[in-house]
Amino acid sequence: MSGRSGSSISTRTKRAGELGEGIGVTFTARMQHAVFTAGVSLIGGILVARDRLLGRIGHGRGVGAVTRLSIASGENRLDAVLVKPASAEVRAALLICHGIGETVDHWIRAQELLAENGVASLVFNYAGCGRSTGWISADGCERDAAAAFEALQQAVPGVRVSLLGFSLGSGVAAAVAQRLAPARLVLCAGYPAFREAAYRFGVPRALCGVVPDLWRSEATLAGCSVPVLVVHGDRDRLFPVEMGERLARASGGELVVVPGMRHDDLHARPCDAFWGEILRRILV
Repeated sequence: MSGRSGSSISTRTKRAGELGEGIGVTFTARMQHAVFTAGVSLIGGILVARDRLLGRIGHGRGVGAVTRLSIASGENRLDAVLVKPASAEVRAALLICHGIGETVDHWIRAQELLAENGVASLVFNYAGCGRSTGWISADGCERDAAAAFEALQQAVPGVRVSLLGFSLGSGVAAAVAQRLAPARLVLCAGYPAFREAAYRFGVPRALCGVVPDLWRSEATLAGCSVPVLVVHGDRDRLFPVEMGERLARASGGELVVVPGMRHDDLHARPCDAFWGEILRRILV
């Protein structure tokens, strides 16, 4: 009798311990999710407000056929901009997953440059960013990218679609690439893991526990079946070139280090010098 009672108590204790661990894991996950949503929303909002105040965004040259889209992603609607060549044949298509502190308006001049070279492109705002509804989350960003990729395929039927992830968006693009199977995956100003990116943004390493351990692209890209091109500027002061080198090694992809290119130059100062290497590969 006492033996059975002891065994029962031991079992109950073990289950209580497992329950406690489960509650702890759930609480930590929820806290990290909240930190991600609040942090990205706050930082992004401040940076977008700064750029609007300084007149850095939303000034295109009227090149290409521009269409504003509303894309369904779960319960949310994503604000997106599609730019096609105005008269020339669409030779390729590119979905762009942008970074933190950006909206579709930051990318219009880059999209016009792509259109001039025969490339249709789509840039979308993640849920909770810009005019998109809902709240941003890591899982939601990946779902949004998949919805936008499908929308671009429908807009340019029969055209090969490549996927470009920039800065924060490089983690999103790397996470969904195998599932979406684009013609090519391009990672620009990327990072090996989200936590490393957060530290570069100034989050103290002592707060490691509150930063979600997600978008570990260096591990995700191992054995990637999609051709990978890693593009990094040698004047990127936020994410050093070494981060791009690690992504290229992990994926077995090609690394292009662009002289003189800073972190935001791909959309802030779009030109052939910065986009040429990408264009040459997606137009193949």
